[in-house]
Amino acid sequence: MGIKVIVFNLFCFYLPKSFLDYNVYSIIVDIKSIEDSMIVRTRFAPSPTGNLHLGSIRTALFSWLYARHMGGEFILRIEDTDQERSTKEAIDIILESMDWLGLNYEEGPFYQSKRLERYREVADQFIDAGLAYRCNCSKERIDDLRAKQLANKQKPRYDGHCRNKNLPHSNEPYVVRFKNPEDGVVTYDDLILGQISFQNSELDDLVIMRPSGFPTFNFCVVVDDFDMKISHVIRGADHVNNTPRQINIFRALNATPPVYGHVPLILGSDGKLLAKRHGARSVLQYRDDGFLPEAMLNYLVRLGWSHGDQEIFSREEMIKLFDAKDINKAAAAFNQDKLIWLNRHYLKTLAPESLVEGLKKEFADQKIDCSDGPSLVEVIKIQRERSETLREIAAKSHYFYQDFSDYESQAKKHLTRESVKFLAAAKHRFEILPDWTDASLHQILEDVAKEFELKLGVVAQAIRVAMTGSTISPPLNITLRLIGKKRVLERMARALAFIS
Repeated sequence: MGIKVIVFNLFCFYLPKSFLDYNVYSIIVDIKSIEDSMIVRTRFAPSPTGNLHLGSIRTALFSWLYARHMGGEFILRIEDTDQERSTKEAIDIILESMDWLGLNYEEGPFYQSKRLERYREVADQFIDAGLAYRCNCSKERIDDLRAKQLANKQKPRYDGHCRNKNLPHSNEPYVVRFKNPEDGVVTYDDLILGQISFQNSELDDLVIMRPSGFPTFNFCVVVDDFDMKISHVIRGADHVNNTPRQINIFRALNATPPVYGHVPLILGSDGKLLAKRHGARSVLQYRDDGFLPEAMLNYLVRLGWSHGDQEIFSREEMIKLFDAKDINKAAAAFNQDKLIWLNRHYLKTLAPESLVEGLKKEFADQKIDCSDGPSLVEVIKIQRERSETLREIAAKSHYFYQDFSDYESQAKKHLTRESVKFLAAAKHRFEILPDWTDASLHQILEDVAKEFELKLGVVAQAIRVAMTGSTISPPLNITLRLIGKKRVLERMARALAFIS
């Protein structure tokens, strides 16, 4: 499998019963040979404890792209063993976000809360094999131990008080701790960060089962990755310190660890971890704000990964070109303006038909019935050049589907007594117009301006205010056509009544 093992002293990893007996060891993973000899299986394993943010969904995208690029498989796993904080709402957010971005998966979603018996089974096997032990140290003792260690400027860690007691199963509360090797070095080649080493002396005997019978993160993650045959784990750099613990648990299972790749975190413009103060929101909030999935994927893939100077990537290009080795080692900086720029690009270049469902949702969110009026495709065509999001298109297009309550204050100055005559003339010409087309409507505007010896802009602006309530709209002849003859005549009459 391309695994190189450097063995110190008398024992090696492939002696199943001697895991606890060797003193110094190191793991070096030959990444290329693994890629060449096995099916790549990656996973996205979020905890459903709140909104799904950009850092998490970027990790999902990188894992998904790596699997697709390698012709492998992508798995979704919900890590919901934190019963106090996990919610169904958060699970729905995860599933909805994945669906919105088109990050499909071959297997899953799996739920850790439905695999509790499996974790308990492995924990019992570890105890029986001498790879784990029961610990009944009280919380008070642990707190006192850590307080003394901190006072002595030592790294807080469990002191192995129960390590060799062989405590039997009891009705009294206890945890199960993993017997981490006391000596040696864990070294692994990170797909992104390069070679990383940890001294086992820095790692204590971590708790793998709580008194409640629920597993802890580092334990159930390994059992899941082992059972699901995960070959590559791509996740945030905040998990780097978990990796040596997980590698040691894999060794206790007499199994080969996955290849790990840790993606640097996302920072705000001030160099601190990305937060709401930087403008970051949950993934679905971007959808609800009218951003397109194509823009979000393109933005996320460039947030820490690059392919030359290319900025625009289709989904197919991402899959073809993505290589985890090209992920930057430095943290990426969030830039809202760049995301907006990409969204404008896709608004202008995607087929209008592909944007219809998204715009329909925006109208529904804004309580606008868009069934009585022009086609959404037509609205998209005339509004997208001057809009940043689907939400903005909807907000600018209410007047196509419903009457407005009042004229904007700055617009009222165009509805004056001096405008009555040419507005009435335009209304009459609209009434008798046989073909309601862009060209014929534009001709009416020119004819009215010529008849009253006015600039075209003066006539057009007054009619625009009558039609939309404001001084801003797409080209007026197209706006008139889409509003429709019936509504145009009603609004012309309303404007004349307002003036008089």
